[in-house]
Amino acid sequence: MEDVANDRLGAAQNLPSTDRGRAASSLARGLSVADALGLPVLHGTKVLAGEQGLDRVIQRLNVMEVPDILPWVKPHELLLTTGYPLRSTPQDLTRLVCDLAERDLAAVAIKLGRYVAELPDAMLRAADERGLPILLLGDHVAFDDVLNHLLTDILNRQAAILGRAEEVHRVLVDAILAGGGLAAITERLPALLDGGVMVTTPDGRVLASSGVPESDLADPAYFDPVSGRFLVEGFKHGLHALDDDQPRVAQVPVMAGSLDHGRIVLITRSRRLDPADLHLLERAAATAALVITRDLAVAAVEGKYQGDFLRDVLDGRAGDTGHIVAHCASLGWDVDRPLVVVVAELGPEPPGPVHAAGDLRPAHERFMGAWTMVVRERDPKAAIAGYSQEVVVIMGLDRAPARPQGPADPGRRRGGTGAGRDGDCAPGRLVRAMVAQVSGDGGGGRRSFATGFSRVVTSPEAIPAAYEQARQAARVGRQMHGTGAVAGFDDLGVFRLISLVPDGAELRSFMAETLGPLALGDDTETADLRHTLEVLLDNNLNVAETARLLHFHYNTLRYRIGKLERMLGPFTADPDLRLNLMMALRVIRMRGLS
Repeated sequence: MEDVANDRLGAAQNLPSTDRGRAASSLARGLSVADALGLPVLHGTKVLAGEQGLDRVIQRLNVMEVPDILPWVKPHELLLTTGYPLRSTPQDLTRLVCDLAERDLAAVAIKLGRYVAELPDAMLRAADERGLPILLLGDHVAFDDVLNHLLTDILNRQAAILGRAEEVHRVLVDAILAGGGLAAITERLPALLDGGVMVTTPDGRVLASSGVPESDLADPAYFDPVSGRFLVEGFKHGLHALDDDQPRVAQVPVMAGSLDHGRIVLITRSRRLDPADLHLLERAAATAALVITRDLAVAAVEGKYQGDFLRDVLDGRAGDTGHIVAHCASLGWDVDRPLVVVVAELGPEPPGPVHAAGDLRPAHERFMGAWTMVVRERDPKAAIAGYSQEVVVIMGLDRAPARPQGPADPGRRRGGTGAGRDGDCAPGRLVRAMVAQVSGDGGGGRRSFATGFSRVVTSPEAIPAAYEQARQAARVGRQMHGTGAVAGFDDLGVFRLISLVPDGAELRSFMAETLGPLALGDDTETADLRHTLEVLLDNNLNVAETARLLHFHYNTLRYRIGKLERMLGPFTADPDLRLNLMMALRVIRMRGLS
């Protein structure tokens, strides 16, 4: 036995998480047994058994006056008794404990001495096994005092929760009626919820935030260090968050009908979460859903108009320069400056089960939303529009990048995307940083995409040509490196010319005639010889350097060169043949023909 009147036991922390969650789900409407033991009216009360059930919730009280009390027992009751109904059959107490535990009774509080001298050991063991607290009341404790004090405390708690919920509701309604958006919601909630509040997309990209400590923003346990998104997949939803030992983070889905629009997240400052927090967060989520639905409806109308006009600009049908500049300015876009056009094309949808309604918004909507967030952070006056399978961005640069001087680097010499001239210039760095953010999701399930960007242009008239450059860079980048490729138009080199040949059969014919037996063989020896040839040509026939890169002995490479010349001709002495061979190898790399 243990005196817990002045020591509110933490034994509830040792319960299985499912039991903690079940008890916590009702705590908002009552108080735990451990909390009740801390009240003055129960001072001196001892726990005889069932200590592991002290987190059971008391929502009502009852007094046992008849032996057949079971029909009158309700879940979450504190049952007070002197044992009088069972004074002649104390052995029945063991069976009674088992029946009461099955009915989710909160606890049994008993006064011994007058009718029952002591409790059977079997009863106490049964209570321990089932986690049903058996409380020994002091002789000075009157049942009416217990009833009055505990009911008053329960009602006061419920009133406080209702008052807090009403205040949250009033704040949220005021924010909506004032025309506020998600920022207005998040700005007003931290003081009421005692923590930082965020609204995010379904995969955790922060749409609005307030009160989140800087230490949490920089914590990789909460936020992805690359994309900056909140790690929604790392935290439980709703009341399941209370299953954790020290819960500080709760998230609730923002649903509108069957559509999942995101999450509303609470990060408490130093305290544990409680069920009331989740209840208030659900109200906030409903309000956020209204705001998001409203904003989406407005954005759909505006986006359609903006997308139509931008399509005219990209097609060269928007009018003269003055009209384009003025009309773009009315839409919040600035195109009268050095610009780069970026095209991000969605890849094919991966195979798998069809998502149920509400699991995901259409891929292109979420794709457009992610790009809009990332672009607006860097250039609020950029033009951006989403179409069925691509997002087009026209954004500014401080200045056109200078062309690097000196000998060509290996990426340029080899014609590879992502390592050439634009790979290290201002547009290349900018686009790659944005792609890293857009693609840095672990919980959203976005489809892969390829990205291309144009040369820098300095007038609106050049935008259509820049758009075609960006589209070609995205398409060729995907052919070269698959989904997820990022390529600038100036990176493409000879691949740009190859991509303009529409006849695949002609390219295959050229490749077969030039490479002969090395063209399509997929055996190990053929692939090895083809790789040797490519590295040798990329290094300008430098035998020593090629041998080093391939980890061959010098004489071994000389032997291979002789074998290649017998198969392909004297390419070491014939520059035209070398050019043909290099082009044929580029066709293989680009078209995936091997």
